[in-house]
Parts: sequence; C-alpha cells; structure tokens
Amino acid sequence: MAPFRAARCAEPTTIPVTNMTERRTVSSVTFAEAFVLDGADGIQPPGTYLIETVEEPLDSVSFLGFRRISTTITLPAVGTATLSRQVVAISPQELQTGSMNDGALAKE
Repeated sequence: MAPFRAARCAEPTTIPVTNMTERRTVSSVTFAEAFVLDGADGIQPPGTYLIETVEEPLDSVSFLGFRRISTTITLPAVGTATLSRQVVAISPQELQTGSMNDGALAKE
C-alpha cells in the first residue's frame, strides 16, 4: 500500500498548559483519498483528522527551545462497535512523506 498525502493542512493551534512542562500543538489535516498508516490497521477513509504534537522545553539558559515527545493522529474506529475513535502515534516523517502521496493508494 502506498503512503498518504495531506490535501490541506489547517494552521496549528498551541494549547497552553498551566504547569509549563510541555507544549501541545493541535492541527488538522484533510485527506482527499483513502490512506494507510503504519500504526493503524486497515485503510483509513478520506476526511479531516486531528494531529497533536507534544513537546517539552529544552534545558537551556540562553534560548527557548522545545523537543518533540510525540505526534498522534485521531482516527475513527473503523470496524468496531465499542470505540468511537482511536489515537495512533505516528512519526512526523511519516506524516511529511505521506503529505506528498495523497491519492497514491492503489485502487483495487
């Protein structure tokens, strides 16, 4: 199966955290075609999905910087009656690579 490509990305939104130990950024991506993820089972339907990135501050006195801890995508729970959605960890590289290949999934 071919990777996916994002058809359109919304502007990221940073969610403030009161204890300032981590920073969460939420954005959305719209896929025009069905796509496949390494961490999820099966083919995902086209649609708009939430992407959440969690970062922690770097221990630096001279400048402010952050290190990525995790990136997740929220998917509909396809094929199960007990779940309404599932959150799957993805690599930013998979998302970036996939953003160039939306619609490359072979039509069967």
